[in-house]
Amino acid sequence: QVQLVESGGGLVQAGGSLRLSCAASRSISSFNAMGWYRQAPGKQRELVATVTSGGSTNYADSVKGRFTISTDNAKNTVYLQMNSLNPEDTAVYHCNARWYIHDYWGQGTQVTVSS
Repeated sequence: QVQLVESGGGLVQAGGSLRLSCAASRSISSFNAMGWYRQAPGKQRELVATVTSGGSTNYADSVKGRFTISTDNAKNTVYLQMNSLNPEDTAVYHCNARWYIHDYWGQGTQVTVSS
């Protein structure tokens, strides 16, 4: 069983920054891809950013140029650096690990951006 533990969420003012971390219980290089998704109240979960085992990244249009996904294989950790936050970024952010058809999810960390 894979465990993913997110941290780093919180309350921040518009224009501020946060860095989310996702610590995995096993080597993240063993996964096909890692990613961050978010779910705002009353909305469906949506992709924020992903990174493949080969290092290719993908971002939602709404966060391009503001968010950066990165990995530290030695720490089995995936990060999401979020800059220029705005109230529309308010959501629970979930870490995801994909291994072929298997998806693993963390419990999520709340990010709240005040205007």
